[in-house]
Amino acid sequence: MTTAENKSPAAPEAQPGVSDSQAAAARRGPAGPGRFMGGQGTEKSMDFKGSGKRLLKLLRPERAALSGVLALGVLSIGCAVVGPKVLGEATDLIFAGVVGGQSPAGMSKAQVLEGLRAQDKGGIADVLATVDFTPGQVMDFGAIGTVLLWVLAIYIASAVFGVLQGRLTARAVQRAGYRLRQDVEAKLARLPLSYFDKQPRGEVLSRVTNDIDNVGQSMQQTMGQVVNSVLTVFGVLGMMFWISPLLAMIALISVPASVVVATKVGKRAQPEFVRQWKTTGQLNAHIEEMYTGHALVKVFGRQKESAEAFREQNEALYESSFRAQFISGIIQPAMMLIGNLNYVLVAVVGGLRVASGALTIGDVQAFIQYSRQFSQPLTQVASMANLVQSGVASAERVFELLDAPEQSAEPAMPERPAELRGRVAFEDVAFRYDPERPLIEDLSLKVEPGHTVAIVGPTGAGKTTLVNLLMRFYEVSSGTITLDGVDIAAMSREELRAGIGMVLQDTWLFGGSIADNIAYGARGATREQVIDAAKAAHVDRFVRTLPDGYDTVIDDEGTGVSAGEKQLITIARAFLAQPSILVLDEATSSVDTRTEVLIQRAMARLRTGRTSFVIAHRLSTIRDADVILVMENGSIVEQGSHDDLIAADGAYARLYQAQFSDAVAEVD
Repeated sequence: MTTAENKSPAAPEAQPGVSDSQAAAARRGPAGPGRFMGGQGTEKSMDFKGSGKRLLKLLRPERAALSGVLALGVLSIGCAVVGPKVLGEATDLIFAGVVGGQSPAGMSKAQVLEGLRAQDKGGIADVLATVDFTPGQVMDFGAIGTVLLWVLAIYIASAVFGVLQGRLTARAVQRAGYRLRQDVEAKLARLPLSYFDKQPRGEVLSRVTNDIDNVGQSMQQTMGQVVNSVLTVFGVLGMMFWISPLLAMIALISVPASVVVATKVGKRAQPEFVRQWKTTGQLNAHIEEMYTGHALVKVFGRQKESAEAFREQNEALYESSFRAQFISGIIQPAMMLIGNLNYVLVAVVGGLRVASGALTIGDVQAFIQYSRQFSQPLTQVASMANLVQSGVASAERVFELLDAPEQSAEPAMPERPAELRGRVAFEDVAFRYDPERPLIEDLSLKVEPGHTVAIVGPTGAGKTTLVNLLMRFYEVSSGTITLDGVDIAAMSREELRAGIGMVLQDTWLFGGSIADNIAYGARGATREQVIDAAKAAHVDRFVRTLPDGYDTVIDDEGTGVSAGEKQLITIARAFLAQPSILVLDEATSSVDTRTEVLIQRAMARLRTGRTSFVIAHRLSTIRDADVILVMENGSIVEQGSHDDLIAADGAYARLYQAQFSDAVAEVD
């Protein structure tokens, strides 16, 4: 026998006239174009430093690859840094050959220098004093060629090491991205239904796709360059101090100025990147929403409003993206200006040092190259600030999803009924979506195995909520729900849901063949079993008319089949699953009257020996139910058979008469 009771009269805060789907939308916040009409404040990075560190932790499993990246970077940059110094030796050999060829043969170097000083050319003598030349001896092309070959070999080696480093970097970053996508996928499976109720679908998709892709691209483009830039700075700085400590100190003047510029500009750019990616998610949510409901948009003539909402969101994305890129883009020209000023200063002081005989021309040439190499990585690191900030902003959004509260943990030692028969009991159950607004209070209900329980009531009465609690899509606020004497909270969700088949009012199909969609209800189902289920659900008759039959491919929107046919496919899926408990939430809402009669007959066969919960607004579909529960404001106000409830002339009778009156009015 099925019994139900309510210890409290009604939940005063519940709102009849508001459907469960509308309640979910209310929990999410405003939907449709109006959701995006509000003004946008300045978005700030939640924790730039913390998010950056957490992003780097993703690379911990790639320590071996990163060690290889560092080693290859040292070799590549080492070769690149040594190159200018070796090339300076070739310059000295060429200059020595020119001076030697113009000096009188038979004289020594000292005699040539004394002769110049005797002619009051002491400055030239000081310059030539640093040159290793032999009077009368022209350029040694063999020695010059050898040096140039060494330079070529050094630069080729640097390039080879750089290519290998890039390959290792790409592998490490892509593996990190692979693991991040895995973590997000696993997290989505652990999130409660309430999370998705509160988040626009396009926003979640944007985090899972756009933001993760942006994180990967930012890491790919910056990690190798940052490593090389740091190594280049230290390597070049060492060579500069070796050649001339004075010029090296002059070159270091640009470092504090560069740090100040990068820090000041970076702090202003980061909030813009946060706003850019948040606006991207909102725009994706709007596009996804408008695309999904494009038929309704056209039916109600809301194309202009939809286009206007898109224009506003697109404008907001343009503004935030422009500001982010413009502000961060200031860094590179500012750094180039500082580098050019440093270059000029080094060239002037270096020329004076050559004139005084303190440096050779080759050393000054090498040092000028080093000064350019020194400022270049600083400029590169600064110019990568926009990539780093954009990547961290996206990472924050991904980490926010990963840190979202999860559904309650599964019991360490899950229980299961000794035999799954389908006896369901609600004992003093209370539930509320909003802690301040009760929906269901002190509800008790017992359903015996094999019974069909119909749940009816006005929109927003809590009918679907009752089923969601049974499926553990939501957890009860208090009380217990048992299945064959076992508290469902002590069962694993997978075990619980494995014995429940569900057909919803909103159909869901995935991209694939019709046979695959039906077989989704049972692993390893054969084609014969699929066809038997399709026949039972009256799917076979229209599938046979399709060119490819059961192999006809449909997309996730069910393009190519009607709404009623999609509903029939989902019913066939439930047939194939052969569950112990059936949940039918307006399962025949999208089929015509003739098909509805056929489905009712099929459902009657399917429900035999199984506990069934049928949620229906069309009362004609549940007249044969063992017990009908009438809900209002989260409470069960009546229960009994169809005939008993009609005779009682209560809430059920009023609902039934209202539907009958509507039907007569429509005919009239």
